[in-house]
Amino acid sequence: MEKRSALYSLLVFGGLLGLCFAFLLVLFHASEPDEGEVGWGQAGRADKKKGPRVGVVEVSGVITESKDILGQLHDLRSDAKISAIVVRIDSPGGAVAPSQEIFAAIQRARKEKKVVCSMGNVAASGGYYIAAACDRIFASSGTITGSIGVISEFPHIGELLKLARVEVDTMKSGGMKDIGSPLRPMTAEEKTFFQSLIDGIHEQFITDVAQARKLDLPELRKIADGRILTGKQALSAHLIDELGTLEDAVEAAAKLAGQTGEPVPIFRKRPSRGLVGDLVRGATEAVSVPRGGIEARDPRL
Repeated sequence: MEKRSALYSLLVFGGLLGLCFAFLLVLFHASEPDEGEVGWGQAGRADKKKGPRVGVVEVSGVITESKDILGQLHDLRSDAKISAIVVRIDSPGGAVAPSQEIFAAIQRARKEKKVVCSMGNVAASGGYYIAAACDRIFASSGTITGSIGVISEFPHIGELLKLARVEVDTMKSGGMKDIGSPLRPMTAEEKTFFQSLIDGIHEQFITDVAQARKLDLPELRKIADGRILTGKQALSAHLIDELGTLEDAVEAAAKLAGQTGEPVPIFRKRPSRGLVGDLVRGATEAVSVPRGGIEARDPRL
């Protein structure tokens, strides 16, 4: 009886050990560095494609950090096998500094290779900021873009704390240290200060777009009030160059680079690892503390 019990325990332990090993294999596979995916979908992955290589960098979701995008742009502009670069944007905007860093990285990449932007469903605010740095911009007629503006929001929870009978003592080194605190209303001086800050960042945004797109600054100011535009409206306002798809942008990038033949897009974003891999990655991201997160009071594009 004791031998049978010991054998049963050994089998259970072995099974659990095997499951742990399988989980680690899936986790390792899901975290492998991306080497890029060739072509359009599964049918285009074969290396038999002999056309010019066009690297595709995808900027998606809210922009909170720039490190990954900067790394991809650096790799592509340094890769002799890559003829040109397409930046595919599907983003409503985000933090100011990362958007400006990606803008500058695209301008640096343009010194070595042609860079074309392809707008997806939305490329607004910080997403448009990034797009403006490219040699040419493509968008669909229904793409949401523009939104050249800056915003900060300051929620007030003081009255809610009173209902909960919560009191807060604030110790600060200077009068402006707790500016924008949700625990108290802003003073007139603080509102003036923050408005000046927002206006200054907005001026940077407008100036960069006007210089990159070679637009008349006074004319740009007329639509740089935060309004959104469709791709068709953006074309009329000279915020984009052409209506077209991602495939059109890839072909245009190759032509601008002086290449002939059907271009082969190289997607730098990690291919899907399947359901299990996506679940593992999703769980990892869910428990991770986001880097460069945006607070409500932070100016954002």
